Amino acid sequence: MVVQAQEGRLTEHGRVLIATAVPAERDAVARGLSGAGAAHPAVDVVAVGVGPAAAAAGTATALTTAALSGRPYRLVVSAGIGGGFQPDAPIGSVVVADALTAADLGAETPDGFLPVTELGFGTVTYLPPPSLVRDVAAATGALTGTVLTVSTVTGTADRAAELLCRHPGAAVEAMEGFGVAEAAAAHGVPVLEIRAVSNAVGPRDRAAWRIGDALAALTEAFGKSAPVLESWNRT
Repeated sequence: MVVQAQEGRLTEHGRVLIATAVPAERDAVARGLSGAGAAHPAVDVVAVGVGPAAAAAGTATALTTAALSGRPYRLVVSAGIGGGFQPDAPIGSVVVADALTAADLGAETPDGFLPVTELGFGTVTYLPPPSLVRDVAAATGALTGTVLTVSTVTGTADRAAELLCRHPGAAVEAMEGFGVAEAAAAHGVPVLEIRAVSNAVGPRDRAAWRIGDALAALTEAFGKSAPVLESWNRT
């Protein structure tokens, strides 16, 4: 099952919640927004934890707290760094998700992997508002593609090939987007995901990771995307 996010714009009193996994990503996003002059009470950047469960719980808590206070969020953005499928998403590039997909939510069978939707229940993909994806990608020069959410970072070429076979449109793998999207969907709020690529998906080579470069790219991307997010917040 694929869930399409609503196209509706934010109300004038709407706020944007940006959810990252760890403080280093949160700070990189905040630097970009601050540099663009977009840091104000309508945009909150929160580190919600690593992995889909922590991300869902942390995002749901933030959304619920805001709603109970009478100042709800109208857009949730999952942001951070991740692994890029080569050669389409090189290290240092930025990807805006046109789909947020749980890569391995399902069951192994003698005939191969079955997503949970083919078992008759659940959701495996959320689609951000297409116009928002288009506008953010245009503002940042980012690539677009599916961002996969995994619970285990890929460490072999075979696993990378398997994921691409299952998800031909995959550009990035990360660990939080689907969890953030689940929480947003429960509150009826549109979701977006922006990832900067720190490493190649495949054989684990920690020495080849470029986390600093990816965080810098994340900062630059949010500096450039701030006007788009602000436009959503005002209209």
